[in-house]
Amino acid sequence: MSGVSIDHLISVVVLLAAILLFVSLFNQTLSVGIDSQRNTTTAKVCSDLLDAILLNPGIPINDSPTVFGLQDPTSGQYQLSSFPLMRLNSASGTALAYQKTNLTYNSVTTSPNNYLSYPYNDAINYSTASILLGINGTYGFQLSLTPTVNISIAEISTSPLSLSVTVTGTGFPLANATVNYLLVPVSVGASYPNFQTISNQMGSTITNMAGSTTITFPNFSLNPNLTYAFVAYAYLDGITGIGYYEHSPVGNQRIEPFLNPLSTQNVTLANSDDIPTNSSTPNTLYYNSSFIMESESYALQQTSIGSSNSCGSVTSGTGNPPVTISMGSFTPGILAIGYDNAGNNGVVMMPWGFGSLGFSMKFGGNPINQTWVATDLRQVQINGISYQAKLSLWSLQGHQGVD
Repeated sequence: MSGVSIDHLISVVVLLAAILLFVSLFNQTLSVGIDSQRNTTTAKVCSDLLDAILLNPGIPINDSPTVFGLQDPTSGQYQLSSFPLMRLNSASGTALAYQKTNLTYNSVTTSPNNYLSYPYNDAINYSTASILLGINGTYGFQLSLTPTVNISIAEISTSPLSLSVTVTGTGFPLANATVNYLLVPVSVGASYPNFQTISNQMGSTITNMAGSTTITFPNFSLNPNLTYAFVAYAYLDGITGIGYYEHSPVGNQRIEPFLNPLSTQNVTLANSDDIPTNSSTPNTLYYNSSFIMESESYALQQTSIGSSNSCGSVTSGTGNPPVTISMGSFTPGILAIGYDNAGNNGVVMMPWGFGSLGFSMKFGGNPINQTWVATDLRQVQINGISYQAKLSLWSLQGHQGVD
């Protein structure tokens, strides 16, 4: 082979290699460009979708939704409706069966003494929400609702009762915040618990520069026949939050409240011995209930519940049905239940309307292990409590590069 032929062959090989390299680089650039465009589109859809959820009413209390929206139609803007939120099948919850109602509940708790348990058969699930939003099969999403203000409460002394209250925002203390508070004393040891009234059980104070304050009740000291719950509401420059504390319960037996479908306005009270299956030994807990709500001036007030079963007993074991309390209205607040018998006593609380106890929620799919996730935030209010609403959105159509 002549030298000219060899040079010609080498030139062709070099040309082909250059073409292959160019095609490879072009495909890579094109892929990155397509992924970047898809990610930009996902981010835009995320922002629009979050507003669509927060600025449209759509989940009725009494019926199946035709639109997925959470806005309070009576208030507008970024004010969310307290009760439809309770129908969301929260990813933060766990399945809890209760044999006496033949139902399984999505149960969210923030402590052993606070419950938000809603029946799955009346809840709105992720699949339904995706279809209503028009993104089923195209995008996955997760909506999280987190209180903007955190209130932590600790017991300093029991005689007289003294509590430390610390109020923080998103990473900083709320100095000079107003704190309205309510002590809910409960006497036990008799047939039925009794909600007491004492002087100075409600009041107002201001936090110091560290966001803290100490509240003392000189007329209330703990003893074996007294227990209590405490609720505090803090606000500063339009930012509001709620916190609570219950004295440690005595014994292992307790009352657990279960929400019925919202349209019934009923709450079922169960004896914990029957959860999840009926106890073989009948045990009775005597209870009394009260309702705590926020007034227009941010003050907390306690009132009675009009239900005929607001005070009574719940007995575990086969053949002993649970008790149903009628809440009577859709006025948001806190259901407080004192219980007692045979060395078991305490106070449990349940929000009547999401946000009344400052619960957090995650609704939707899981963004973990997704290649690229768009997020957007809004500041909202739920029954006067400040929340941060965060939407995470990811594409379900093919691979995405990292933006």
